[in-house]
Amino acid sequence: MSRVQAAIVKPERHFASDNNAGVHPNVLAALADANGGHVTGYGDDPYTHAAEAAMRDVFGPDTQTFFAFTGTGANVVTLASALRPYQAVVVPALTHLDVDECGAFERFAGSKIRDVSAHNGKLLPADAAAALRGFGDQHHVQPGAISVSQATEVGTVYTADELRALADLAHAHGLFFHVDGARFANAVAALGISARDLITATGVDALTFGGTKNGAMGGEAIVFPRPHPAIAALPFVRKSAMQLASKMRFVAVQFTALLRDDLWLKNAAHANAMARRLADRVCRIDGVSLAYPLDANGAFVALPHHAIPKLQQQKHFYVWDERASVVRWMTSWDTTEDDVDAFAELVETVICG
Repeated sequence: MSRVQAAIVKPERHFASDNNAGVHPNVLAALADANGGHVTGYGDDPYTHAAEAAMRDVFGPDTQTFFAFTGTGANVVTLASALRPYQAVVVPALTHLDVDECGAFERFAGSKIRDVSAHNGKLLPADAAAALRGFGDQHHVQPGAISVSQATEVGTVYTADELRALADLAHAHGLFFHVDGARFANAVAALGISARDLITATGVDALTFGGTKNGAMGGEAIVFPRPHPAIAALPFVRKSAMQLASKMRFVAVQFTALLRDDLWLKNAAHANAMARRLADRVCRIDGVSLAYPLDANGAFVALPHHAIPKLQQQKHFYVWDERASVVRWMTSWDTTEDDVDAFAELVETVICG
């Protein structure tokens, strides 16, 4: 190993983000297998067609899938295809689209985000309904969509009934209903139901299906489980938004690998189990508690304030709410029980001395 390699190799795992995990070996193998010969670019190739067929197997025969590079790009392209600049998307407070995408939606789509109160990260239909106002008034931005994250920003998960209620509300007002599924796999694994029952049957118009956080090297999928007028615009919006891959096969083949033999669900279920193991271990410590219900692979934990900087000196993670001393610990497809147990012991040592 060279000195450069030795300097950058960090064998330990930490709990800052599931983005920081490596690529699943099956995905790497699929990428290598696809790296032979020439195929037509921009998605008109057998690898992309196979991935699209795999998506239809998961979500239903009418599913149309469009691959993108990033979650931000996929979210923006999806909503920009459905909305006009004078329209707004209603979201729960702290949603990724509003807080963590650097104004990409507003800059590119020219539309407005209207955030409303969230309850354990979730948007309730009554709160969303209160934000649906000004219809037909030329002086007011017009509601055009509702968008939620599944799993939510605080690790909770919408049930199928909760998504259906939001979809019914959106459609009753002629709105587009979008789900940001950066951690969609974790939500499906947590609920123990099929993706078709959670998305297609509940009336979701479009899903951003995350791969990067669940074992992919990089890539997201925009999934329309049924025909929708926004589909006609989406290829053009995707291209102008710089989300159309010329060598599309290398994005698409990752999803074929993840969907094969339900690897995406196995990865997510493991990550969820590791988060639950971590929460169970640390919540035995005096002064430690969960700040939100733990449904998926994120543990949001309230700690004694003095412990946070001491822990961060040894492990990388993010503070979610500094005033409330709440930190966010994310587990991944490759988190091990030993990783969890060693970190829990470190937390106990730092807090209890």
